[in-house]
Amino acid sequence: MLTIKGNAKINLTLDVLYKRDDGFHQVEMIMQSIDLADVLCLEERKNGDISIATTIARLPCDQRNLAYRAAALIKETFQVKSGVHIFLEKNIPVAAGLAGGSADAASVLIGLNRLWNLGLSTNEMEILGAKLGSDVPFCIKGGTMLATGRGELLQPLADIKPCYIVLAKPPIGVSTAWVYRQYRGQDVKVHPDTPGVKSSLEQGDLTGVAKGLCNVLETVTIPVHPEIKKLKQSMMQYGAMASLMSGSGPTVFGLVEDQAKAEYIAEKLKSQNAAAIFVTKTVGKSGGV
Repeated sequence: MLTIKGNAKINLTLDVLYKRDDGFHQVEMIMQSIDLADVLCLEERKNGDISIATTIARLPCDQRNLAYRAAALIKETFQVKSGVHIFLEKNIPVAAGLAGGSADAASVLIGLNRLWNLGLSTNEMEILGAKLGSDVPFCIKGGTMLATGRGELLQPLADIKPCYIVLAKPPIGVSTAWVYRQYRGQDVKVHPDTPGVKSSLEQGDLTGVAKGLCNVLETVTIPVHPEIKKLKQSMMQYGAMASLMSGSGPTVFGLVEDQAKAEYIAEKLKSQNAAAIFVTKTVGKSGGV
């Protein structure tokens, strides 16, 4: 039995540069690991079967689940005779823009590499992960990263100055594929200053990072789900340094300097709307805040 954590992510910046010939969008984004995490227990099965059980009844436990697909991919690629049973304690909200499915897939690749003694390097696992989804390589590496290509090409950045994150997930799901299909770059007036945010990270300037938060996909998701804008405004009203939608949404996060203020903002939000509220913190490459 092997237990492994899969951390969620937020996007400090997200820019869409153009649509590629392969149908994907060329992106440039700064991604950040946070301490909200799913927990996966992997148990080897000699009969060769792959099975999944989860704490969320509506979550599929077959090929529709990225964790299942990750196990099938690594088993097939390396002709492993053993199977695995995966128990998934789901703490990251589903369809939330937090890379929950990708985090699970990354955890399965990392865990089965250990469980089956495959000896894969991080880079080799990233290459496998990119076949499953654009966020999987980041979830394997974690920390603070510049992601380009379709999100799978990673460049390590200076860790963000440790801070707290308040998350608010409205009771809606958003399809990433739908958001990208609806995206119209010509309508976007403000794009992220990615070099500026990178510079603030290098200087340990959390205020500079907060000022640079920007996600062009808000132009698609917010008009359809105006509650996202209201959550952003509420976070700022109650004292967050900055607030932004993560990924394709609908989750909104706020950067907060200290735990007491983060807890205060969370309590205020809980009393006023139906969103699921979490207080968490940033995770550096070392795996801690």
